[in-house]
Amino acid sequence: MPGRPEAGPSPADTSKRIYFRGITKAHDPHQLQLKKWGEGFLWLPPRHLERGSAQTWNGRIEFGHIMLWCNCFYPAISISDVDTVREGHESELLRNLAEEFPLEQGFTIVFHGRRSNLDLVANSVEEAQIWMQGLQLLVDFVTSMDQQERLDQWLSDWFQHGDKNQDGRMTFGEVQRLLHLMNVEMDQDHAFQLFQRADASQSGTLEGEEFVEFYKSLTQRPEVQELFEKFSSDGQKLTLLEFVDFLQEEQKEGERASDLALELIDCYEPSDSGKLRHVLSMDGFLSYLYSKDGDIFNPTCLPIYQDMTQPLNQYYISSSHNTYLVGDQLCGQSSVEGYIRALKRGCRCVEVDVWDGPSGEPIVYHGHTLTSRIPFKDVVAAIGQYAFQTSDYPVILSLENHCSWEQQEIIARHLTEILGNQLLSTTLDGHLPTQLPSPEELRRKILVKGKKLKTLEEDLEEEEEEPESEPEEAELQLEAQMESEPQELSPRSKDKKKKSKPILCPSLSALVVYLKAVTFYSFTHSREHYRFYETSSFSEAKAKSLIKEAGNEFVLHNTWQLSRVYPSGLRTDSSNYNPQEFWNAGCQMVALNMQTAGLEMDLCDGLFRQNAGSGYVLKPDFLRDAQSSFHPERPISPFKAQTLLIQVISGQQLPKVDKTKEESIVDPLVRVEIFGVRPDTSRQETSYVENNGFNPYWGQTLCFRVLVPELALLRFVVKDYDWKSRNDFIGQYTLPWNCMQQGEPVLPPLARTPALAAFLILSPAPLSRLPPHTLALQGWHQPPSSLHLCAHLHPGRARGG
Repeated sequence: MPGRPEAGPSPADTSKRIYFRGITKAHDPHQLQLKKWGEGFLWLPPRHLERGSAQTWNGRIEFGHIMLWCNCFYPAISISDVDTVREGHESELLRNLAEEFPLEQGFTIVFHGRRSNLDLVANSVEEAQIWMQGLQLLVDFVTSMDQQERLDQWLSDWFQHGDKNQDGRMTFGEVQRLLHLMNVEMDQDHAFQLFQRADASQSGTLEGEEFVEFYKSLTQRPEVQELFEKFSSDGQKLTLLEFVDFLQEEQKEGERASDLALELIDCYEPSDSGKLRHVLSMDGFLSYLYSKDGDIFNPTCLPIYQDMTQPLNQYYISSSHNTYLVGDQLCGQSSVEGYIRALKRGCRCVEVDVWDGPSGEPIVYHGHTLTSRIPFKDVVAAIGQYAFQTSDYPVILSLENHCSWEQQEIIARHLTEILGNQLLSTTLDGHLPTQLPSPEELRRKILVKGKKLKTLEEDLEEEEEEPESEPEEAELQLEAQMESEPQELSPRSKDKKKKSKPILCPSLSALVVYLKAVTFYSFTHSREHYRFYETSSFSEAKAKSLIKEAGNEFVLHNTWQLSRVYPSGLRTDSSNYNPQEFWNAGCQMVALNMQTAGLEMDLCDGLFRQNAGSGYVLKPDFLRDAQSSFHPERPISPFKAQTLLIQVISGQQLPKVDKTKEESIVDPLVRVEIFGVRPDTSRQETSYVENNGFNPYWGQTLCFRVLVPELALLRFVVKDYDWKSRNDFIGQYTLPWNCMQQGEPVLPPLARTPALAAFLILSPAPLSRLPPHTLALQGWHQPPSSLHLCAHLHPGRARGG
């Protein structure tokens, strides 16, 4: 075995040696060096592998970061990017390499968002356990950090970054360089004045606490200071009565303001003496504004706040299309990770396309394409393990069955044996229902949606179990049933669809209880021939056509039966349609390619952010009324129309996303977008602020009139203005209109005035960038970015569009 690397500390400096390999597609093994937090260096010599399927990395693990590099490749992984650490047997890749590496020696680093997992193998089971426990300990520690601790750590990181010679102090030259890195363009004389003011020791350099004071001087917000002094008699603090006045006048908290003021002071005032005296300092006031209590998202909408006892068809249900795919629809990778990610983000309807596989085991992939294939039993196992980690409410398994009779029996056996009591295989009480059960009644149950040989009535009427039907008999029964959603294919493969349909196995048919898939012909046909537990699927083109031609009939259809909308087969790049127009018609399961970030997934995440992220959102009453006259293309709502005035005040510490423009400073602008019924959909934006991503000020007011606020989503987008090309995306935040902070519910809903609110900018960054949440206070490698705005909501009478 080759010796240790030439450069770096000697083995004498270490407390332990371990060997470590990172699994990649590269072939040349290199030495790996890791630094464990608090334990010096761990040397990892190179090891050549027979199959050339692995590559060892140079690396270092510190408090807060994992550093990995190979030759000139040097990515940094923040601990705050890591979601969890899994054991080796849970990794598809490591299972495939089980002949080379014992699974017990492997583990997987799982990241937030859409970033690919990192599979690693240690030299022994003991060492793998050390790494898994150590990494998970760091992840748990970062997750438990409060807002102030995150800010402190972020400042410490910047100090270390700016202290070029690592002597524990910063010269003015180092400060100037750091300001540029922090996206600040400042007059040199002014910067020097702030530097001298912070240099309490008059040493000509800034040490730790002096740097913190320098940072505070940079982040002073005149607009917030003005608001603070408006209520503070001495400009230094808010007394309890003054803070109560602020909460009542600005935040519209009403009668509960007195009790709330005490709670907020106890929570956000940093000094113990301030808490004892029941006063709020400027630092405490800022902490409050940056907290969830000062967020534009109404905190009362964060937990389960809706009635969860209504029938399933009364809810929007977070739904995924071709969930097994983590890439495109033609050549992309199929992976159980697609199911894990979807379920962990609250998705409640996942899709499984099952085909005959080798050795009698069904496989999952996108039929007639070059997408990779995974065992059906692995998919079921992943669903069973992760179905209820994020939400206790039911998961719908939308089964697209393309298998032979024999392998359908295997499908039924896997579902029954792997899912066990989680699988709903009969009605809840054994009797014929009159409506669909509620999410509450179906807690922690997995429902199969698919084709069924008989009606639910016929199943329940059978007093004795009949012998299994012969294939010929079953085929005749199946032909009497309506065909479910056709799987859309690429144009060149549609001719292959003309093959004869497979027969349906009774044991698989019996597992479909409340969600029998049937073909849609017309709304009249559905009313006359279908039952409430039967559900139809619509391509996006078909659903759009129905909304335009018979919008009200579609709304009425969705008051008694479930509908699923899926993307066109021409979206081979896994792009998405705008889900809003289908939600407007009351469609419950609007399936999206969740692996693809962008506007469409922003809207989906925004809608399902409420109600504890449970994946179920109660539809507005006019979309649940069987006598509704609502038409999504011609809404008339003269009494519920509202006018929103949004003053975009200022921002703070907006990151420079395009790293190729190193010499430039961000020129940010804010765009506010409304998504809802067609007349309500609009956008407005502020002017851009030149060369200031650190503390830009806009002070501009935007006005929106909305006819149907119950269906509206509000989206804030921050962009970096570029006169030569397309503006660069910085971040976004989307929330339902009805979840916007609007004050105490004892006030008339349409007359409330939401308060000054700060919210975190979230980014659906590409895979090569940071995961979606990390532009917020989720990691010290990114600034605690925020916007300040003031939102005023007024009743507004308007004619229908």
